[in-house]
Amino acid sequence: MKKLLLLSALFIFACSSDDSSEDSPLPTYTIEGKWIWSPTENISDANTMYLYENGIRYTYYCTSEISNDCQSLFETFLANDGNHIPTTNPYTFENNILTVDLHFGNELVTPIAFECDGGKAYFETPEYSLFRLNSDCN
Repeated sequence: MKKLLLLSALFIFACSSDDSSEDSPLPTYTIEGKWIWSPTENISDANTMYLYENGIRYTYYCTSEISNDCQSLFETFLANDGNHIPTTNPYTFENNILTVDLHFGNELVTPIAFECDGGKAYFETPEYSLFRLNSDCN
């Protein structure tokens, strides 16, 4: 009888401690960091970088007159280093909803869907994507 109870307990324990992927939490991604935007489908044409850090969004531009390799230039920039445009934008990011204060009563409020292991942020409104700098996502 003891063996039957022990086998029953082991069976119940084995069934209740299933490590299947259904119970695994989804990865959580953040908007913090350097994100590039390209005017074309080709990321190497990226001429704009947004740096999201500690609730402030910094905007950096790069043109061929400034550099032939904008991505390498973007890697050198740091938050509030003086290379960004003068206006910064406060932001919050909660529950995959990004809210950016664009000033003068304007806001960008958009759900974000992350793809490519967090290397691509798809803005549902107004339907465009940013790519994390050096993420190898296209």
